[in-house]
Amino acid sequence: MDLNNIPLVILAGGKGTRITEYSKTIPKPMIRIGTKPIIKHIIDYYRNYGVKKTIIASGYKGKVLKNFFEKDKDILVINTGLNTLTGGRLLKLKNILPDNFFLTYGDGLSDVNILKLYKLHILKKKISTVTAVHPIARFGEIKIKGNIVTSFNEKPRVKNDWINGGFFVFNKKIFKYLKNDFSILEQDTLRNITKENQLAVFKHEGFWQCMDTLREKLILDKLYRSKNCPWKKR
Repeated sequence: MDLNNIPLVILAGGKGTRITEYSKTIPKPMIRIGTKPIIKHIIDYYRNYGVKKTIIASGYKGKVLKNFFEKDKDILVINTGLNTLTGGRLLKLKNILPDNFFLTYGDGLSDVNILKLYKLHILKKKISTVTAVHPIARFGEIKIKGNIVTSFNEKPRVKNDWINGGFFVFNKKIFKYLKNDFSILEQDTLRNITKENQLAVFKHEGFWQCMDTLREKLILDKLYRSKNCPWKKR
């Protein structure tokens, strides 16, 4: 299946308030993991699957993104407003998107199979398909037998729970559910299509990591320098 004509939308307009060590001067998606910004890692990952065109919905310090990508003819940076919410940012792109398109956030990396994700979306014929991933536990896990600890696992993944991993496919019918700048994609929009049985799920058991904090940035830096960097592999 050819993904060349299926564009990628990246929501990259937030202020990154939980990683102000960097976001005071640059937008969070421009924080470097290893040698390049995290948003470039994301774009390159999709390109490995044949996704050629990327549309970046910018906002906070959007000129930094604009300047960085100005020489790449396949990347379009569109200012969607400083205070626009996620659904509102997508709504502003309505007139330039085809029937189906990818969407993700500018602060998360994964080794999700983009081709399989898209095939499932086409198969299920729903308005949207969301990639579900296992969350990381907030605290470390210990297993006990009597008064002896038999297992100590620092912040494991919670295997029985699923969360929104942020790697979506949408059909243009989603725009019927977006009202204005203050529409929140993850709340009213996705909840409404769920009520109508229009949200499919792609379960991803592999690597996934967001970058909300400095600690998470350092985790990604360490993985990037390792021999088995998850998002470099197909």
